[in-house]
Amino acid sequence: MPAHHTPLRARIGVSLMFFTNGALLSALLPRYPEIKEFYRLSDAAFGLLVVSIPAGAILATMVAPSVIRRFGAPWVAAVGALLMAVAASLATLSPVVGGFAVAMAVAGACDGLVDSAQNVQGVLVEQWQGRSVLNSMHALWSVGAALGGLLGAGAAAIQLPIATQMMINGIVFGALAVLGSVLAHVPAGTVPQPAPAVTEPGTVRPRARWLLAPIIGLAICGILVEDVSNNWVPLYLVRETGAGLALAGAGLSVVLAAQCIGRFAGDPMTNRWGRDRVAALGGILIALGSVVAMTATHPVVGLLGFGISGFGTATLIPAAFAAAGRIPGLAEATGVAVISWTMRLGFLVASPTVGVLAQVWDLRAGLLVPVLAGLAAAVLSLGQVRKSAAQTPARS
Repeated sequence: MPAHHTPLRARIGVSLMFFTNGALLSALLPRYPEIKEFYRLSDAAFGLLVVSIPAGAILATMVAPSVIRRFGAPWVAAVGALLMAVAASLATLSPVVGGFAVAMAVAGACDGLVDSAQNVQGVLVEQWQGRSVLNSMHALWSVGAALGGLLGAGAAAIQLPIATQMMINGIVFGALAVLGSVLAHVPAGTVPQPAPAVTEPGTVRPRARWLLAPIIGLAICGILVEDVSNNWVPLYLVRETGAGLALAGAGLSVVLAAQCIGRFAGDPMTNRWGRDRVAALGGILIALGSVVAMTATHPVVGLLGFGISGFGTATLIPAAFAAAGRIPGLAEATGVAVISWTMRLGFLVASPTVGVLAQVWDLRAGLLVPVLAGLAAAVLSLGQVRKSAAQTPARS
């Protein structure tokens, strides 16, 4: 094995992949209020527009296993990141909303491929290092997303054209993604056990479906909250609390920063109290934070509420992936692949639902979605706590 190929180098490479994946599209999210105004969209129409990204990702995730097996995870991540950057830039140049939707669907498809590839490579590096490092990689995704959100908010504050911002963003983070993919290489024969194969969604054994159902529910709850935060926080702060564009754009970064802190803290919290209890606490915090934001009349209070909710989402999806990997009689890769595919369906539900609620009542009513999702996550997680307790032998 060449001396320059080391586990640390590979870990840095995969971490760069996660970091840039978080930054590439999140830089556009703070500009959503301007995009909505430019295309003169109603709340319901805007809610339908933003599902173009997850729709593309769902389709791509279905073919991601075969693509990764054919070309390798690092190559898929590098090319996918570059194509994502190009598609996002082209979207902002479209004079019509249909062109924006198609380009963002392509960007979403690339994001689905990159997300699958970076997780596959992360598992390889984790096996090479012989200890858990995947959680910190997901935290770095949150760091990248928070940075992208701040850059987008800053660009809005100085009135930098959206297309110019996304072109610069794509060049910088696309180059870093390619560098990360090169560094992430794991030489053949260095991993003592083969990494789990990437399994096609839908290949779930019938006996395991009922075990997967609550875990899928937990992941979808987490995705619902994340999607509402990504697409509606800036608009909510502007419309309901009177925040300026710069402060409203920073609202997304507050959510992502809180989520990042929660992910870095998630491992010690889980080791002390257990994954199920921590996930249940996260669900309660999501509901509490959403209620605070829902009743806020000042931007700072709204930011506080969204920050609490963001911290609550931190451990939900990692908990779902970990639980899916422990289902008896089901290979870890199968459970993880099914979770990865099905939780993206939540993206197709969240924003259109918020848009319809905002259209019928107001945008505050739309925050009922994360409130209910948080409560559902808490119930599902506490159910797992009770099941675990019932299966634990009594100590003498």
